[in-house]
Amino acid sequence: MTLTSDDFDLFGLQRCFAQDRAAIDARWKELQREAHPDRFAAQGPAAQRVAMQWSVRINEAYQRLKDPLRRAAYLCELRGAPVNAETNTAMPADFLVAQMAWREALDEATTTAALDTLVGDVDAARKAALAAIERLLDVEGDADRAVQQVRALMFIERFALDVEARFEQLGQ
Repeated sequence: MTLTSDDFDLFGLQRCFAQDRAAIDARWKELQREAHPDRFAAQGPAAQRVAMQWSVRINEAYQRLKDPLRRAAYLCELRGAPVNAETNTAMPADFLVAQMAWREALDEATTTAALDTLVGDVDAARKAALAAIERLLDVEGDADRAVQQVRALMFIERFALDVEARFEQLGQ
């Protein structure tokens, strides 16, 4: 294994979207123990620097693997279909209509009950997007179509933060 191994190889995981978070966490702890710079103190500064590089690399991989959105984007990239969210904003028309409806509902929400309804809608959309990503990546092997779902999930996650901010504005 090298510093340039992909995250899945580094963690000894299958290169798929569906992952066991507890297994990722346990492997991260194990790798961090193995690569901790203090374990290499007797070998000198050069060995400690290499251990520090490994530690940083392990943490970067862990951050990507533990987060379903980041893991999905990473898998798409590994499979030759980068998300490119900054330059590729094309979305299906039905999703765009749903986005506009959510924005209007958020703009008009003046009660916690209205916001609770939005939270339910967002949670359902998040679950549907995650299920679609898993199906497209792990079952159908269609990273190009998964990219659209990843971009949709990015919007859903940003919108969820906007709903949380509105709760705070209402003093909840």
